Amino acid sequence: MQIWKDIYSYRELLKTNVKKDIRGKYKGSFLGVLWSFLNPLLQVVVYWIVFPFIMGRAGTADNYLCYLVTGIIPWTFFTSVVNAGTVSMITNAGIIKKVYFPREILLISQALSGIINFFISCIIVVIFCIGTGAGISYHLILLPVIAVIEMILSLGVIFILSALEVYVQDIEYVVSFLLNMGFYAAPILYQMSVLDGAGLLQRIISLNPFTVLIEGYRDIFMYHQWPDFTSLFMVLILSLVILIVGYGIFKTLEKGFAEKL
Repeated sequence: MQIWKDIYSYRELLKTNVKKDIRGKYKGSFLGVLWSFLNPLLQVVVYWIVFPFIMGRAGTADNYLCYLVTGIIPWTFFTSVVNAGTVSMITNAGIIKKVYFPREILLISQALSGIINFFISCIIVVIFCIGTGAGISYHLILLPVIAVIEMILSLGVIFILSALEVYVQDIEYVVSFLLNMGFYAAPILYQMSVLDGAGLLQRIISLNPFTVLIEGYRDIFMYHQWPDFTSLFMVLILSLVILIVGYGIFKTLEKGFAEKL
């Protein structure tokens, strides 16, 4: 398949872009890469303080602090890749118009830098698991598997969004709104049990692929058990379908990038 040949041929460019995405995100800021840790941590602290008062104890889990960390950090992985990937063609318009290289390299580097940052951020999750008494177990060997599924899903999404953004630059604002809505469409802050009796809403949220991923992360980090392999496999299949369809859309729309950028 041509994409694999292109990735291999331009592997040095891919490596350079991944390094640039990781190092350049907070370039010039006083705390630098530490913001990769601080941003989700500040979110966790705010929700840990405020959310139990809104929902009451019935809406929160035991060891709620650890519960939040194992939901917010994976969600941050997804949103950071989607936000950066959506505008990737626009922000790199100058080099795209001057130099030939496979444009998908820009998106693959976003996904790879995102998963690397996520694995670094998992240090925080492990610290919170130990510090709050949840502990850790050998089930963490499945962390790379769940993370790769999430990366595939993210990459498929940004193939579609980045291509559309070239033609309709309002897409990034729509994406920002949808991500804000999506934060509440998965059990990141609340337990699924609060939706008992909610009918269609409960069904929709339970079918959300990110619900499966979040619960998978919590199984291996908090509950020390194997995740639901059937559900994870279904999310993997869905992610691969989105990736293939997304890549097809990207390659089709790529033909007009030079005119639009």
